[in-house]
Amino acid sequence: MKFGFSAPVSGAMGAPESMVRVAVEGEAMGYDYLTVSDHIVIPNDIHARYPYSATGEFPAGSRQPRHEQLTALTFIAAKTSRIRLLTSVMVVPHRPAMLTAKIIATIDVLSGGRVELGVGAGWMREEFEAIGAPDFDARGRVTDEYLAAMKSLWTDENPSFDGEFVKFSNIAFEPKPVQKGGPNIWVGGESGPALRRTAKIANGWFPIGTNPAHPMETVPRLAAGIARLRKMTADAGRDPAAMQIGYRVQTYGEAVPAKGSDGERRVFSGTAADMVADIRALRDLGVGWLDFGYPGSTADEVLASMKRFHNDIISKV
Repeated sequence: MKFGFSAPVSGAMGAPESMVRVAVEGEAMGYDYLTVSDHIVIPNDIHARYPYSATGEFPAGSRQPRHEQLTALTFIAAKTSRIRLLTSVMVVPHRPAMLTAKIIATIDVLSGGRVELGVGAGWMREEFEAIGAPDFDARGRVTDEYLAAMKSLWTDENPSFDGEFVKFSNIAFEPKPVQKGGPNIWVGGESGPALRRTAKIANGWFPIGTNPAHPMETVPRLAAGIARLRKMTADAGRDPAAMQIGYRVQTYGEAVPAKGSDGERRVFSGTAADMVADIRALRDLGVGWLDFGYPGSTADEVLASMKRFHNDIISKV
């Protein structure tokens, strides 16, 4: 099982020295991957419902100055040597398909093939409108087409594409990513469309357990989601065993409610011993990638949380 952490890109922790220190020291601790989040702007007036809070409100702590995701990932890639770099997640319709494919290919080449491409269709209508992205209501179709166009650019010797939103031909696209076929594509999200997208085109699925509309905060619920994905993958004519499974934990420990809304024990609540057992249970379900949002308002505090969790829990699995 691979373990990861959220790299800071916003607020005071987004200062270059903090970003680099958390990434470099996390790599030295033995973490396998880091994640970088994605917002280009934060509108002042948001009516869209945030998927990962009970109230639907966008967290106040997220309304801070933040760096552009792919630029920050490039900066972090230059300061590290081994750790894998996961966009978590990149909102695909926010950037033109060809430009995005070029940036991702560049990062993959410059990092020695360390990019993992986590993707989503997006949830904030106001951000789409502010940056001039394609129609928010068409975001699912846009996402699927952009990803198909990017795969063509990464794999075809003479790429061409004639879609509803993307058209190109008679071009050379070099260099290709170091990873043959391009980086692994991880689909974030827990909804039916996210699962269908995963089953049809992705290398992995990357849910968060705390989506009130699609809760997967207990072992039985996550197991049901994985079983559903595997069936959909088989129905799409692909090998379910080849599908990688990740899981993101936003909060953990004794402050987390002990039970999920289904009455079962909520994963990553309770003591260190409880969380060791949770990791083993998720591993048995087929989860191979697991990352955490570590608490702290300074680099010292976040790194202390990372080290304590690694020593007290990860090392005991």
